[in-house]
Amino acid sequence: MESPPGAVQEAVEVALDAGYRHVDCAYFYQNEAEIGAALQKKLREGRLKRDELYVVSKLWNSFHAPQDVKPASLESLTMLKLDYLDLYLMHSPMGFPNINGELMPQKDGLLLQSDVDYVDTWRAMEKLVDEGLVKSVGVSNFNVSQLERLLSVCRIKPAANQVELHPYLTQPELVEYCKAKGIVLIAYSPFGCPALPFPSGENSPVPLLENPTVNEIAQKHGKTSAQVLIRFHIQRGIATIPKSITPARIVENAEVYDFHLTRKEIQTLEGLDCNTRFIKWNLLGMETHQHFPFSDK
Repeated sequence: MESPPGAVQEAVEVALDAGYRHVDCAYFYQNEAEIGAALQKKLREGRLKRDELYVVSKLWNSFHAPQDVKPASLESLTMLKLDYLDLYLMHSPMGFPNINGELMPQKDGLLLQSDVDYVDTWRAMEKLVDEGLVKSVGVSNFNVSQLERLLSVCRIKPAANQVELHPYLTQPELVEYCKAKGIVLIAYSPFGCPALPFPSGENSPVPLLENPTVNEIAQKHGKTSAQVLIRFHIQRGIATIPKSITPARIVENAEVYDFHLTRKEIQTLEGLDCNTRFIKWNLLGMETHQHFPFSDK
C-alpha cells in the first residue's frame, strides 16, 4: 500500500536485511522508484542475488487496453531497475480509460469506466511471459465467477490472486476455490487496515489488532496480535504481505515461525468473520462498473 515519500526505500532495505524476499509493488502506489533504489543498493552490496528476490508488481486499471499492457509493464520495470518481474498481477478486473496516464480519471465526480474486457487484458499479459518480461502472471481482487471465466479461456493460468483477507473477512469459498484450482492466494491488509478510519456504528467490530480474542491468543503464545494474524494466514496456506514502514515492526513481523496456532485457535479466529471489507472499492461510482468484483463471492 501507499507510504510517505522517502520512507519506502528505508523500509525495503530494513526488510531485505531482515530476510524478506517477497517485495510487493504496484504502479498505483507510486513508489516503485524508491523500491527500485533499495533493491539496487542491496544487489550492489552483494547482500543478495536477483534470483533470491520475488518481486511483484501490478497492472493498474488505466492500462487494461491490450496496447497499454506492455508499456505499463516496461514503465514499472524501469522504475524498479529490473529486467523482469517474478509476478505481474492485474490490479483488478475493472478497466478505466487511459487519459494522459491519470490513475483515476473522473467526470462530474464519478470515475470514468472503460468497457475493456479483462480477458483481453489477460491475453496481453500472457504475451509478457512469452517475451520474458515477467516470469508469471496473476490477478488481484477477482471473485470466483471472474476466476472461472478467466480459467475457461486462458492460455496461461493465473499463478495467484491477491485479495483482502483477515479474520474479519475470511472469504472461505474464494479460499477453497483457489486452493482447488492451484491458484496461490496472497492476503493483503492482514491486520484489517489499522491506518484507515475505522467503520463506526452499533454493529461495527473493534479494530482487529485490538480484538480481545486476538489479544488473548497472542498473550498465550507470548507474541503480538500482528504476529498471530500473520501466522493465521500461514497455517491456512495463504501468503501474506503485512505493510509497515517501522523498522522494529518489520523485523517483528518476520518472527512468526517459532510458534504454532492450535486448530481450535484457527477456528476461533475464523469465527470472528463479520464480512467487513476495509479497502473501499466502491468509491466514485465504481460499484456500477460491469466488472465490479465485490457483488459476488
